[in-house]
Amino acid sequence: MAGPTSLQEIRRAAQAQIVTDPRLLASYDHDWWPLATKRSRLGEPLGRPDAFAQPTSAEQVADLVRLAHEHRVPLVPWGLGSSVVGAPLATTGGIVCDLSRLTGITALSTQDLLVSVRAGTMGADLEEALNAHGLTLGHSPQSLDRSTVGGWVATRATGQFSSRYGGIEDLLVAVEVALPEHGLVRTPIAARPALGPDLAGLMVGAEGTLGVVTEVTLRLNPLPTEEHLEALVFDEVGSTVAAMREIMAGGLRPFLIRGYDPAETVHLSKGTVEGCALLLGSRGTLADPVRAEHEAAVAIAEANGGRRLGSTLAEGWMARRFDVSVIEALVEEPGGFAETIEVSALWSGIVELHTDLTKSLAPHAEEVLGHFSHAYPQGTSLYVIMLGRAEDDAAAVRRIETFWEVAMEVCERQGAAPLHHHGIGLARRRWLPGALGDAAAPLAAITLALDPQRVCNPGKLTDPPSRH
Repeated sequence: MAGPTSLQEIRRAAQAQIVTDPRLLASYDHDWWPLATKRSRLGEPLGRPDAFAQPTSAEQVADLVRLAHEHRVPLVPWGLGSSVVGAPLATTGGIVCDLSRLTGITALSTQDLLVSVRAGTMGADLEEALNAHGLTLGHSPQSLDRSTVGGWVATRATGQFSSRYGGIEDLLVAVEVALPEHGLVRTPIAARPALGPDLAGLMVGAEGTLGVVTEVTLRLNPLPTEEHLEALVFDEVGSTVAAMREIMAGGLRPFLIRGYDPAETVHLSKGTVEGCALLLGSRGTLADPVRAEHEAAVAIAEANGGRRLGSTLAEGWMARRFDVSVIEALVEEPGGFAETIEVSALWSGIVELHTDLTKSLAPHAEEVLGHFSHAYPQGTSLYVIMLGRAEDDAAAVRRIETFWEVAMEVCERQGAAPLHHHGIGLARRRWLPGALGDAAAPLAAITLALDPQRVCNPGKLTDPPSRH
């Protein structure tokens, strides 16, 4: 927590205005994590800063990072607060560095297919600007209209079309980052700079614990002109997963490949389809390759027992893919809860993981839904969604805490990764050392080397002790 004296000194010296109005600080005591929302409503927030700043330049951000380091005051980066795991919550007080005014494209090359953009730029704004030039990032998280490019890098985000375009780590070329002892640092921009360890890559998934990313350079793609969609239905989860694995192992890269268990298929189809739905889609700029890829993927699905349903179900999902209103409405209800936990596993273990996870969670929610997305040749992610109503918000908090306990225990038991792309934050931090294994100690050492006073988002990730 920032002491009054140190906060006053920073306030006098900082280029950006430091705001301490308690009424305004309240908006930073929760993100989009249902647990944080409920705790805030109960007057028991998981964290609240002592102040916030909204810098408008990279230099102002670097100034804040330097002053926080000198005065040993926690500094927590904040994009648009759309984290669903408590990653940007100021658990030890200090200053929130709100990057929402650090926006805009700084460079765009249609020839090199590169864009440089300030970290606070909202994803939907960036995509709209790129589309006007016949380009797309291809990164399409459900939070596209409420998340920032800096947040994507910080949380190792991926989009709904990652099977074709990759995650943010595949799109990232370079970063500009404000480091406590090194000021603003820019990494080189090249097609593939083989210049030793990659500092830009080190920022991916760091969740603001090493410094504050102020600008990113990303790879682009031509805006697709050809697209084919199809939905199929299978009798059981195993054959659905087998079809997904064969499609990815065969070298196909559909932009859309999502498999649903029977419970979520009911929601997806509004009760019109029984079984396990699989959505497939291929896109690109060349008609013949797009058509060939799509026909090959559908043929593999049919060979594994899938029955074609036409394109309507997939088209409906595409139209609603950013809509989270049902979940938001349920969380807003007193006692209502809607929690999503995503994990990942190799193909060899994903079906057993789904069985164990859904059965273990079922006693604690009215509904447990599951789907597989973000598929790779080696495996896939698995979402589980818990919906229901408790007697009040306090009881809902206990339910959500139970979901995390159960899900993380199942992942340990199954040898699965306890996350895929939503981030670690507060939700998974307790289980991170076990998941990292031998890698935890050297990662903690790197953190301490770049942020020796541990002022950058303290209390997150491996978080080694400070040297003082």
